Amino acid sequence: MNTQEEVEHVQCLIIGSGPAGYTAAIYAARADMKPVIYTGLVPGGQLTQTTEVDNFPGYPNGITGPVMMEDLRAQAERFGTSVRFGYATKVDFSIIGGVHSVEIDNIKTITADTVIIATGATAKWLGLDSEEKYNGFGVSACAVCDGFFFKGQDVAIVGAGDTAAEEATYLAKLCNKVHMLVRRDEFRASKAMVHRVLNTPNIEIHYNTETQEVLGDGQVVTGLRVKNNQTQEVKDLDITGFFVAIGHKPNTDLFKGILDMDETGYLITKPNVTATNIPGVFACGDVQDNVYRQAITAAGTGCMAALEAERYLASKEGGE
Repeated sequence: MNTQEEVEHVQCLIIGSGPAGYTAAIYAARADMKPVIYTGLVPGGQLTQTTEVDNFPGYPNGITGPVMMEDLRAQAERFGTSVRFGYATKVDFSIIGGVHSVEIDNIKTITADTVIIATGATAKWLGLDSEEKYNGFGVSACAVCDGFFFKGQDVAIVGAGDTAAEEATYLAKLCNKVHMLVRRDEFRASKAMVHRVLNTPNIEIHYNTETQEVLGDGQVVTGLRVKNNQTQEVKDLDITGFFVAIGHKPNTDLFKGILDMDETGYLITKPNVTATNIPGVFACGDVQDNVYRQAITAAGTGCMAALEAERYLASKEGGE
């Protein structure tokens, strides 16, 4: 360290600023832990890329993702949270004495008694320009979040795993027709999930099919151009919604070799709590949840993480 200003000590450091991070901040601040939150490169997380949020309790008329995140931020700041733009570039959770060290933007070091990780996950996309263009305007990576807006309409979903199968059957209950695009000649999903899809009459499965382009009128999605990778036949599907269900990648590269994670990179927390394998380090939200991935469940685990961090600090002080 070159100067004293480059090191700062805090009681509670929160990494990430989606519903989990901000909820953790609200609870930690109210417990007088004076939390510091670093937003990451996408302040507000995945919800800032969502247009309408209709399923979060307390918003009877719905709300846009960015506005909701601003509300959560304002609430966290009202109780004294220091919200800062920046991202964690290195962590050291092995320091003797239970104090953890996190490097921010490669230049500043924060030492913290407790660290709450809320770095979230990132949806995997196909990488098409048209997919990006209509993201939020007919293109979505979450059927449970956005399926409601396509009630009675024709939609398409791409993916072949359990999540894709589950989301296809969910959409089938709401939509007139669901085109399911499977890249190979078989599913990757479990037999039970495949059976459910095959027995849903309004799901049409297109095997050996890849997405070439999302079609639209400049405002919203109007169709989908697909290609059969065996016959090379290209055709257009008339749809108004396109759902991408090819998986999520948890934002955990920073913690590899330090925190316990599963084979896909989701952080493993102890049963029924948010504690990781390192004392004083907690994980909440989509970074440790590969099942629900909803704003409300992320907020719930953010609350849990802050309460656990508070108890951890109290027991540490009591034991000193």
